[in-house]
Order: sequence, then C-alpha cells, then structure tokens
Amino acid sequence: MHAPSSNRYTAVAILLHWAIAGLILFMIWLGWNMEDNEARFQLHKSIGIAILFLSVARVTWRWLNPPPPLPDDMTPWEKRLSHGVHVGFYALMIALPLLGWLLVSTSKFQVSTVLFGTVSWPHLPFTEGLRGGVVHEVTEFLHSKGAWVLIVLLGLHVAGAIKHEIAAEQGVFKRMIPGLFGRAHSPAPARGYVTAFGAAVLLFAVIAAVPLMKSSPSSPAGPGTTGAVPAEAGNWEIDPATSEIAFSGMYQGKPFSGTFSRWDANVLFDPDNLESSAVEVEVYPGTASTGTMLYDDTLQGGEWFDTNTFPVVKVSLINFAASAEGGYRAEASLLVKEKAVNVPFDFSLIIEGDTATFEGTTTLSRAGLNLGQQSDPGGDWVADKVTVTVKGTATRKE
Repeated sequence: MHAPSSNRYTAVAILLHWAIAGLILFMIWLGWNMEDNEARFQLHKSIGIAILFLSVARVTWRWLNPPPPLPDDMTPWEKRLSHGVHVGFYALMIALPLLGWLLVSTSKFQVSTVLFGTVSWPHLPFTEGLRGGVVHEVTEFLHSKGAWVLIVLLGLHVAGAIKHEIAAEQGVFKRMIPGLFGRAHSPAPARGYVTAFGAAVLLFAVIAAVPLMKSSPSSPAGPGTTGAVPAEAGNWEIDPATSEIAFSGMYQGKPFSGTFSRWDANVLFDPDNLESSAVEVEVYPGTASTGTMLYDDTLQGGEWFDTNTFPVVKVSLINFAASAEGGYRAEASLLVKEKAVNVPFDFSLIIEGDTATFEGTTTLSRAGLNLGQQSDPGGDWVADKVTVTVKGTATRKE
C-alpha cells in the first residue's frame, strides 16, 4: 500500500535537509583537517555561517509546513527518541555556528572573517573586553564538545532511518529522497517561501552591512596638507594620478603587496637648502588595499593598524642629506598607534624645470610598530620586515 501524499516532505524541506547535511559532513572533515591552514579555517567559518542561515530558513519552513507524521507502526518510545534527535539537531545547527562566531570574536588573535573570500563578516558586538578570557575558553569547550554531540545525533539519525526503512511497513527514508516516487507521493502544497527565506536573507544582509558602516575618516583621495608644515610653506604639489605609497612583504613564504589609496602630504624641499627641508605625510591605513579582502580586513583590525581607534599614521621626513650614490637620505619619523619609530629613508629625485620625479624606499619592522604582535610575534606567518615604497611626480608651486 502506498503512503498518502501528506506523508512526503516538501521539495524545499528535502533540498534544505540534504544541503545542510552535506555541509555538516564537510564541516566535520574540515574541523579535523584545518590546523595551520588559513584557507580551510576561513572556509570552515564561511560554511558555519551558511549553515546558520540555512538552519534559520529550515526551522521557519518547518514551522510553516509541518513535517509528515511518523509511521503508525513506530512505538511511542521510538517516536519520542526521533523527536528528541530532531530537536537536538536543530538546536545544534543554530548553536554551533553561533558558538563558533563567538569563539572567533573573543579570540585574542582577532582573525578577520571573509565569507567565501567575498563578504566581510563582523565580530559579535560587545566582545572587546572578553577576548582571550574565560568566556573564550568556555566557548571553545562548548563548541568542541557540541560538535561531538552532533556527530552522535547524526549517527542515531542515520541508524533510525535505516532501521525503519528496513523493518517498518512505512519506511521514513524514502520521504526525504528528492523526486523519486511520482505524483502519488507528492507533498501537500507548501507555503511561506518569502517568510522562511526572506527572514534568513534579511538577517544575513543586516549583519553583513555592519562592516560597510565602518568607514574611514573622510579625506580627499590623494595629496593635500596635514598642517604640520604650514600649507603656505610647501613648495611642491604632488600629483595624485602618478604617485603612490605602496608596501610589500612575505606571507607564508609568498610575496604580497598593496597600496594606500588615501594619504595627504605637504612638501617643503630645496636641494640647495636641505637643512630647512621637511615633508609631512598623513596616511589613512583603513584604505590599504592588497587585492585580497581577508588581508585588507585584517590590517584594519585591533592588533594591526586598529583603524577605528587610530585612523591616521603620521610620517615626518627631516634631516635631509645628499647620499654618495647621487640621491638623498632623510630621517623618517613614524607615529603608528601612538608608537614613534625612526628609520632611514633613501630616495632619488630628478628635477627638470618645475617638475620633479621621485622614488624612495625604506624597510620597517612589524615588531617595532606593534603590528600583528598577538597572533604572529615571531613572523611565522607574516615576515617581520615590510618594505615601503614611495614614488611619483610633483610640480613646483608658483
């Protein structure tokens, strides 16, 4: 005898069931195989957030479209066990991603999260004072043990489905197989598409919009004036279209590079009066761009430039002197997160009439600037030495 049509799950429920199941199985594998692998760690976080919102849609859909009743030939205790396993599953499908989110948010390392390399994902609010403390340790314990509970429930769920498919007159497994049994086994009409998926998508969009609201202080894109050297004293105007401040280094043995798209400079330079020459620059580190969103987000984080607290890096060039190679050397004084560091800055300069072409470089130490010293103080991931290159053209002011 065929089961009635109401004994079959809706197509949406079936799709969500198998999508979440596949992601959970992959997550279990990732959890055991992502140590010291940044790409897998980011993928683990991305899939966790995906499971969270798919589960929100799944629970909402289940509420609007109740599942078919369990077979009549199941005993009361089997029905209670089945119900308990399902409740546990739904609770963990939402709780584990939330615990993972809290775990990342309270970590002292503050590794940025970029979902599938595309969407910047914020840390949970109000967790700044909890980083690296008891809350993080408890969360780590619950997240780890909860994963094992999920594995146990998964085993019970699969064993129950196989048992009832083999032993019962009315198997339950076929009700969750997509599109195999024709119209006679079609589910009742579904409802609530907009509510279930709209709620999940809206919640995702609201959270994902949080990083977009954190903008760097407004400033003209390109050179201007800092005020440290009076504007009227500057005698050169840098051309933003042909000038840049770039940085480069090594990450896991591979080179990376980037630029700052927003910075201001005021230049007072006279090759015949080096003692009176001075350059003042303000760099906005929140505009650092490497071409990889994860790196860009990380550079703005608390243990790196902490752009929310320190939106500007100030640089002063003084004590200019001609070098033996025909160029110049100046003393560069940097103020990064209220920490002052002095380094030599070598540059070449060619002046033809009222146009100057320049290119200079210096090497900085992350440790000296207190950048990334919580998660990578030994330079195991990001090399300690970072090269900064400045080049461009300038026009003499009238």
